Formats: sequence, structure tokens, C-alpha cells
Amino acid sequence: MALSRMGRQPGSARRAAETESTKTPRPPLAGEPLALDLVNTTFIHGGLRGSLVDALATPADLDLWLAEHAEAFPREPARRASAPAAASRLEEFRRLREALRELSRACVAEEPYDEQAVAVVNRAARLAVSWPEFGERTEDGPVVRWAEPDPHRILLGTVAVSGVELLTGPGRHDVRACAAPGCILYFVRTHRRREWCTPGCGNRVRVARHHRQRRS
Repeated sequence: MALSRMGRQPGSARRAAETESTKTPRPPLAGEPLALDLVNTTFIHGGLRGSLVDALATPADLDLWLAEHAEAFPREPARRASAPAAASRLEEFRRLREALRELSRACVAEEPYDEQAVAVVNRAARLAVSWPEFGERTEDGPVVRWAEPDPHRILLGTVAVSGVELLTGPGRHDVRACAAPGCILYFVRTHRRREWCTPGCGNRVRVARHHRQRRS
């Protein structure tokens, strides 16, 4: 599929992940459902005439993104995924991102979902299968077992589940593409008048509109 409209971790772990990523601008929008936060790791930096940035260009970038979103993931898999990600896991996240972007585009356009994109997301969502068991007591309740042993793939599955829940549930009616020219980010509309992903995009559009009015 072709590309269409396009937290927090304290201490040494985050600094280590940043060694390869400090020169890459961070995504300007965060705090959306996990699926959209993954989609929004591709963005335009620098406004209308800016350049396309991929915030998941290297495994270290994925490490940093997962650390920034650690609180949104199941605690134990997130802890085990603190080890550096393999290149193969990065490719899986990028493949899921591409599928979720296509499905987000179709959702906004009110078009049928692409079967290939749906298959990618459904396949990843199965990695998040878990169940509670009697066993050693934990602070969070019963022991949780996961069908998938690899923690990075469990987190991949968690993102996919976020996409399924968002794009098939009632929240899909509030998914929006930023209306600012040149912006490729998606967000969930939190109030009726929201048109922009961030105040920065809204300010840029208002300034451009003001300049056009002065010239006319």
C-alpha cells in the first residue's frame, strides 16, 4: 500500500534510546489512541514546505517510541520490551503503521476498509491474546499469561487492538485528518470545532488566511 495522507521514560534507558534519535524531530502530536500515535510517527516537519519525517527509521527509534508510550501498554510485556528491538520487529511495526494509516484514511473518507490492511491489523491483534491464571500473587492481581512469548510482538498486538477498537467502534465517527494544508496527522476530535491536530497547525492556517486577506 502506498503512503497516503500522511510519554515519558526517565533516566538512562531513555538516554540510551535517544543516542540514534536526538537529531530526528519528535512527532508533534501525542496522546491519541495508540493506533493513531503509531500512524503519526510519519509527519511533515517545517510546515507546508517542510519535509517528511519518519520517527521510526531505526530500531532505536522504536525503542524510544515504546518507552514514551510505556504507560499505555501492559506493564510486564512493556518491562520485558525494554531490551533493544530487533530490526525485524521494527519492520513489523512499520507494516502495521502503514495498514493503520490506510484504514484511518478510509475511515475519514467513509470508504470501505481495504482487505489487505484489515488482514495485517487482524493478524497483529492476535498477538495480544492473554488470560489470567491462579499462581504467584502480584500487586496487579492474578498472573497474566500471553500466547505470544516475544514482548515486542505483544506490544505490536496491543497497538493493533487499539486500531480495531477505534476504527470499528463508535469512536470511528470522531477520527479526523488534520485540515491544515501539508499536514498528514490524524486525531480523535475532542470537541465539535476542532479542525487541527495541534494549535500550531491552527495558527499556521490562520496566519496564511490573514496574509491572503491583506493581499486581496
